Amino acid sequence: MQSRYSRQIILQNIKEEGQEKLLKSSVVIVGCGALGTVAANNLARAGVGKIFIIDRDFVELNNLQRQMLFDEKDVGEPKAVAAAKKASAINSEIEIIPVIKDLNHTNVEELLSGADIVLDGTDNIQTRMLVNDVCVKNGVPWVYTGAIGTSGMMMKILPGKACLRCLYPGIPKPGSLPTCDTMGVLNTITVIMGSMESTEAIKILLGKYNEVEDTKSELIVYDGWNNSYDSITVKKNDSCGCCVDESFEYLESEEREIITSLCGRNAIQITPADPKEILLRELASKLEKLGKVKCADFIMIFKTGEFEISVFKDGRAIVKGTNDEKVARSIYARYIGT
Repeated sequence: MQSRYSRQIILQNIKEEGQEKLLKSSVVIVGCGALGTVAANNLARAGVGKIFIIDRDFVELNNLQRQMLFDEKDVGEPKAVAAAKKASAINSEIEIIPVIKDLNHTNVEELLSGADIVLDGTDNIQTRMLVNDVCVKNGVPWVYTGAIGTSGMMMKILPGKACLRCLYPGIPKPGSLPTCDTMGVLNTITVIMGSMESTEAIKILLGKYNEVEDTKSELIVYDGWNNSYDSITVKKNDSCGCCVDESFEYLESEEREIITSLCGRNAIQITPADPKEILLRELASKLEKLGKVKCADFIMIFKTGEFEISVFKDGRAIVKGTNDEKVARSIYARYIGT
């Protein structure tokens, strides 16, 4: 420990006692894109003892501009697996667990159970609201973080303090918020925000915020291009449905099959109501005569006409080539099953 973490141990903020705390800590990173890869990289190097990386997607070439743990050899591999391999090569003395799943209301409590802290690496407000529900319900701290264009924002959400729904009482209408696909994103801003998020995680794991004077809630907004920094105090909303009324509406959803339009990618994700493990190679052999098939241990990619279907072992699929839910459902039913 002394050799690997020597530069941290000599910090007055950490010392040997703090390093021991980090090694005994458990972190869940939800989403392993630009922010998630930075957080996974930082926390693996810092010696957080157990890191769960949850991601539903696979690496694409356009990810390499900003998703720091991936390289060209990772294209086509599940992000969680590729990131875990890289982080394990950085630090083989800690435990890094890849989770290739779509985090949703049917599995979120199970996937986040046991976490000392949850970090936001997602790309949509619905998933963040769901994480907020579970963390508030179970008294788990989490860090909300986002980046778009040349700016980013971050808010630590601590038990008993203002939550994400105090900041955003409701979800904006679809299409009303910019995405990295429509507005673009500077790769340095994701590194900066991911590093700020990682720093907050380390402080929380070390017990920094056990001190009352340090527990005010604030939204940090940083613009890397203009080098501007703002801090906005977020007060607990006395009528907040989540942290005051304990109404966890995103967690208690009654939806079964889950249809998700993926952030500007002309793709629809379908998560079946009753997920069952699919024998990917068996499915691949059936589809070979109908189109081009590429199959690996975790994912099978099938191309037919203008559509590309990526199928995961749990039955979840991403249908690329349409933003129409009905078309995606039809394609899924035709080639994968109902």
